[in-house]
Amino acid sequence: MLTCMVVDDEQHAVDLLVHHVKQTPFLSLVHHTTNPVEALQKLSTQKIDLVFLDVQMPQLSGLEFIKATRGQCHVILCTAYPQYALEGFDHDVVDYLLKPVTYARFIKGAQKALNLLSTQQPATPTGTAETHIFIKTENKGKLIKINFDDIDFVEGQKNYVAIYTGDKKVMSLLGLKEMMEMLPASRFIRVHNSFIVPVEKITMIEGNMLGLKDSPKLIPIGITYKDNVVETLRIK
Repeated sequence: MLTCMVVDDEQHAVDLLVHHVKQTPFLSLVHHTTNPVEALQKLSTQKIDLVFLDVQMPQLSGLEFIKATRGQCHVILCTAYPQYALEGFDHDVVDYLLKPVTYARFIKGAQKALNLLSTQQPATPTGTAETHIFIKTENKGKLIKINFDDIDFVEGQKNYVAIYTGDKKVMSLLGLKEMMEMLPASRFIRVHNSFIVPVEKITMIEGNMLGLKDSPKLIPIGITYKDNVVETLRIK
């Protein structure tokens, strides 16, 4: 369980992040505020593992806040301005989330922080290889841990996705685009409007169909995705 705090000068942004935190079973909200100075005072009196932090705030910028903490906590930056990403990573932030922050992107960053703290490594964005994610299922309030190694393929089905792992199928209300954002791009590839597959499990391609290890199902390759599939697999 990670203790966390939300700091943003815009109340609606705070409310959204607080909502995301409360949906995440391994996060415990200690404090939320629109005042970064108040947040610094809170850090001086209570141990907090993770801070979700805005960048542009009138009293104290997010980057100034990070400098003031001197590594006292891990930080995930949340802002509408992508130009701050590089400078943020120079300050060893765990992740950088662009507003409006979707739950899929939020939990991916939170999971990265959990991995970092569980191995007691410094807060660097590349410090730990991700091995799993938590998926919000069709049952309200329920999240299921999915190991990347177990995923055979992901299929978009109308208003939800189906994640196939061996003989099991997990249904989630996430969209396929959100699901792709949660998966490591080095390990998974979207091959069709309705399918995501693990690169390492692709065993053959015949025409516009591909086969997967441990799965009898043939997956179609969409015409708009074929060039990327060829490039990823370095097919000559």
